[in-house]
Amino acid sequence: MSLTLAAVQTLNGLQLGVLLFLVAAGLTLVFGVMDFINLAHGVQYMMGAYFAVAGYALTSNFLAALAFAVLGSLALGLLLERLVFRRLYRRSHLDQVLGTFGIIIFLNELARTVWGATPRTLPVPEALSGSILLMDGLLYPVYRLAILAAGLVVAALLYVLVRWSRAGMLVRAGASNPRMLSALGIDVDRLFAGVVGFGAMLAGFAGLMAAPILSVGSSMGDDLLVLAFVVIVIGGIGSIRGAFVGALAVGLVDTLGRSFATDIFKLFLAPAAANEAGPALASMLIYILMAGVLFFAPSGLFGAKTA
Repeated sequence: MSLTLAAVQTLNGLQLGVLLFLVAAGLTLVFGVMDFINLAHGVQYMMGAYFAVAGYALTSNFLAALAFAVLGSLALGLLLERLVFRRLYRRSHLDQVLGTFGIIIFLNELARTVWGATPRTLPVPEALSGSILLMDGLLYPVYRLAILAAGLVVAALLYVLVRWSRAGMLVRAGASNPRMLSALGIDVDRLFAGVVGFGAMLAGFAGLMAAPILSVGSSMGDDLLVLAFVVIVIGGIGSIRGAFVGALAVGLVDTLGRSFATDIFKLFLAPAAANEAGPALASMLIYILMAGVLFFAPSGLFGAKTA
């Protein structure tokens, strides 16, 4: 286990963490504000990546791909909210799970029909290509650092928006008492639609950022959705700060665990046993982390329905 490898995997874990945050932030807002379980949030991340690929194919410009991803995801989120989600708000959680699972199947098949089953790629923008020397023996891709920086900037802006803006005040009020907010003359349906659209836009932005380093395929959002739910449970449902802390924790634990669990076991076990135990434990580490957090803080690190 070298220092250089540990540094690289730490950066990779932070990068995974900020991508998880972009997805989990919208998911925790929708769940915390509206008490709505949206399993389709993962496919919105996938569709954002596909929108980016389509935008780049038409324009050969990364900024245009960014616009396609963000605006396309926003439009898709608002369309789904109007046609499907709105009919499920007052239904049971089981109905919400079944309804949004149906959307997953539909959009996955739609993506295969439109873009084919072959994975797509999005080129890294020329300005962010290449690597930078961080320390002796450590060259790290500039684009991956850009993902980390973009995620941190979005996290800061989102926290300020939710905590200090009028829109954020309305969102927090809607999470606490939507009936009272409606009695004060606020269009709660429009507010909820805005929350869903904003969450979809964040997921689409995450899909765009991930597209140059991951294969863009119809199932790319499935595994990330599971991780996003782990994040919001650890951080506390409805909490942006909790989503950020939880996402970084999950990203680091998952990445470092998969990289070093076997080496750590070799300090105590025979190599053959370590080779079997290491990967098995590494795949469970984030769930062990979640269980540990819930044991001491059943509502998550930052409590339920707090921003």
